[in-house]
Amino acid sequence: MPKDSPGKGIGEDEFFAAESTRASEEVERVTSGIELEREASKTFGSDTAILPRLLDASGVLQDAASAIIDDTFNACFAFSDNTAWNWNFYLFPLWCFGVALRYLVLFPIRLAWIVTCTLLFILFFTIIHNVTRGKLRANLERDLVHLYAACFVISWTGVIKYHGPKPTQRSGHVYVANHTSIIDYIVLTQVTPFSSIAQQNKGWVGFIQNTAMDAIHCIRFNRTESKDREMVQRRLREHVANPDRLPLLIFPEGTCVNNEYCVMFKKGAFDLGCKVCPIAIKYNKIFAETFWHSRRMSFTTYLLKLMTSWAVVADVWYMEPQEMGPDEDSIQFAERVRGMICERAGIKPVPWDGMLKYYRPSPKMTEKRRAQIASNLVKLLPPKDGHLD
Repeated sequence: MPKDSPGKGIGEDEFFAAESTRASEEVERVTSGIELEREASKTFGSDTAILPRLLDASGVLQDAASAIIDDTFNACFAFSDNTAWNWNFYLFPLWCFGVALRYLVLFPIRLAWIVTCTLLFILFFTIIHNVTRGKLRANLERDLVHLYAACFVISWTGVIKYHGPKPTQRSGHVYVANHTSIIDYIVLTQVTPFSSIAQQNKGWVGFIQNTAMDAIHCIRFNRTESKDREMVQRRLREHVANPDRLPLLIFPEGTCVNNEYCVMFKKGAFDLGCKVCPIAIKYNKIFAETFWHSRRMSFTTYLLKLMTSWAVVADVWYMEPQEMGPDEDSIQFAERVRGMICERAGIKPVPWDGMLKYYRPSPKMTEKRRAQIASNLVKLLPPKDGHLD
């Protein structure tokens, strides 16, 4: 096994150390109480009166109240809470009829459809991959992936409305979109085939990634491999510069969010020195819950949930290409593009790194916060050589 592999723990330790440092910076940046405590310490540090020193601890109270009143981080990954409507005697029979229709009629048809399409896709992809060569094979494989994406949308009774000019194959452009689920890629690919960057998955999803997705030059990575980031950035630059490659689609949030909020964008897509084309995706949750929480359900369970819903209804907006301004860095550029997507899709931007959901706060960060609180509480004690005023 390579020495930097997760099995040996070296690459993984480096990665988690970097993530812990970044998580500490992010928490301090959005935890306004820390700054309030610092200002209070400067103002009242030499005062022995009780009231000013009590105010010195107000930052702790502010952080606690903010977490209770508006927990925007966990809200990013919460499922929608739809109010029950089958609460009386004449609506309940209609609800029962709808459940029977979805599970006993629509679901078997949809399941049979997608299983048949998957088997045919594997058959034809195998034939094309082994019989044809060169540009002909590349074009046929792209068309097959395009058609397979459309088959998936049909299996959900997808009703997708697209706004704006469709993406085209051209160098020097990268497409970025907000991210709710893997189906974002499918919804966009049924109109225009994309290459994309994605976390390596297991099971049948991993099988599709290792075959069809490799054929259209998708880039796969592993979050626990620190060296993967350098490889991904290099391959992104090569892909964008090649006019023969499919348009490159990136989800800069780096994780799935519930389509009500938008977490911070990673700056990698905005460091490529090319034009960035924003895409906004908004799902109608009346007909189906489209958010996928990968830590709570498998992708297979998620697809079955979609196929037992009424339909997947969504709007997709393709916006004008954006370039980095002369006074912008990559982080400011990313924030500007994120703001455009949020405004168009009607979702709320929040100052959180979405990757924090995969990691617990580091012990160093926790200990640092405890030390700050302890320091403020010690100031409330009377001086050794006297009494409080």
